Amino acid sequence: MTGLAIDKLSMRFDLPDGGAVQALKDVSLELKQGELMSVLGPSGCGKTTLLNIVAGFLAPTEGSVRMNGHVVTGPDAERGMVFQQGALFEWMSVRENVSFGPRMAGKRPRDYAQEVDHLLEVVGLQEFKEKAIYELSGGMQQRVALARCLANDPDVILMDEPLGALDALTREKMQGLVLRLWKETGKTIILITHSVEEALLLGERLLVMAPRPGRIHREYRLPFADLGVNADLREVKKHPDYAPTREEILSMIWDMEEEIMGRAEAG
Repeated sequence: MTGLAIDKLSMRFDLPDGGAVQALKDVSLELKQGELMSVLGPSGCGKTTLLNIVAGFLAPTEGSVRMNGHVVTGPDAERGMVFQQGALFEWMSVRENVSFGPRMAGKRPRDYAQEVDHLLEVVGLQEFKEKAIYELSGGMQQRVALARCLANDPDVILMDEPLGALDALTREKMQGLVLRLWKETGKTIILITHSVEEALLLGERLLVMAPRPGRIHREYRLPFADLGVNADLREVKKHPDYAPTREEILSMIWDMEEEIMGRAEAG
């Protein structure tokens, strides 16, 4: 099958004192090619652990991840990662950063130069292509990180709080860019966020995870991502279902946080 399949995934971290932390337990889900899923939940619910296993950075204790029918055993260009901080090469120019993947794959400049220029145009950085990374704002750096990821032509884009460090206005602009890139490229995207509003806007599927152990608590299928592709996101927030869904999820996560605090106090 094409797409991503997560089957009964569990992850346990053994501690030096002989104890253990069960970060994930029996997580199963499937994503078809081109789906956009946001994932949120209280701290300690295993969101980033799940993403790192899908990326191939961690091997699960139990279960498996399959990508296009084969088992994921490590990092691969078919799965691209965008981190909260761009993880860019500060000493390279914007163009050199975006070209890095194709260059490391052994491609010749004439084979990737046009695509790199196209991606820089798409993310609005054509005029800044010769600038060094340190000369760019945080929002521009995240645009470079997105373009660099897309230059590798992955099947799945994994995003770990990619907009969390940005100011409110820049974050809103980047949310719109993520939606446009999703529709234009047809990529499968999994986005981790702590923002309920962002999860609503950027997830046609929204996964709420519960701790601990991390597990799927509830899944929503939402219209807001599709609506936001060609509309002002502030207008999308006026949709009659938006505020009630936001409040429902906020209450859900708040109750989880209260339970976690209660456990900590009891311990």
